[in-house]
Amino acid sequence: MSSNIEQLKREFLEHLEIEKGRSLNTISNYDRYLSRFIDFSKAKNPSDLNQDLIREYRLWLNRQESSGENDTLKRNTQNYYLIALRAFIKYIGKRGVNVMSPESIELAKTSERDLDLISIEELERLMKAPDGSELKDLRDRAMLELLFSTGLRISELVALNRDINLKRDEFSVRGKGDKVRVVFLSDEAKEFVKKYLEKRVDMDDALFIQVGRGAKSAESMRLTPRSIERIVKHYALKAGISKKVTPHIIRHSFATDLLQNGADLRSVQALLGHANIATTQVYTHVTDKHLQEVHKAFHGKRRK
Repeated sequence: MSSNIEQLKREFLEHLEIEKGRSLNTISNYDRYLSRFIDFSKAKNPSDLNQDLIREYRLWLNRQESSGENDTLKRNTQNYYLIALRAFIKYIGKRGVNVMSPESIELAKTSERDLDLISIEELERLMKAPDGSELKDLRDRAMLELLFSTGLRISELVALNRDINLKRDEFSVRGKGDKVRVVFLSDEAKEFVKKYLEKRVDMDDALFIQVGRGAKSAESMRLTPRSIERIVKHYALKAGISKKVTPHIIRHSFATDLLQNGADLRSVQALLGHANIATTQVYTHVTDKHLQEVHKAFHGKRRK
């Protein structure tokens, strides 16, 4: 059995792809995180890994500048590197190699995540911003309505094909970790996806495609995540929204809308495709109307 760190890293990445079914994008990220550690540490064998080395690495990470910013790496970003390292060490240990405990690598403490949200009025203006009847307008309205109706991640939206059955109110989507979940279509989403598809004359499989000059000559007509981000930004500006608006912020709006209207956290977790409910709980501090009602009903009664 090989004990060379580089060889073990390659076997670990293959394990993620084959046994764990991780996406190529996830594997690429793990490769980048681990390569950065190996470059820093100069470790050749698992026996080179120890607490002193990990401590030096954490200090080094904490002092690295963010790309394009005059600032250090955020704690959340530092934790991505440490999580990758822990998973790698755990894999090595399961292979029977004598190596330090992965649990001994503690993650950096982070502040509670802040949500970027837009108001329901801003969301409504965003949805109506593509107001024409041309193919591009219909595509963009369908895209925005579908994002808000389903809470899809941008990668999931990009991967959709045009064979969605609009006679049903639901369809399956393959998300993170190759897990399949069901998402649901609102009447508005169904209406505009139908209008958009009826207007199309091409035979491309992708649901959302490039339109206009150069679209048919492109290697693939399927829109990229970057293209969709630009489209959302364009309509946010058109709708007079000064905040940064992205497809992920529409996903936030999907989740908070459900919770504010009485949906339970477990159901929202399933609809978002979160593996861990702790990820979903970030929404509760901005949506818990019940606590506000309790406060109004019971607080300060003896002062009246």
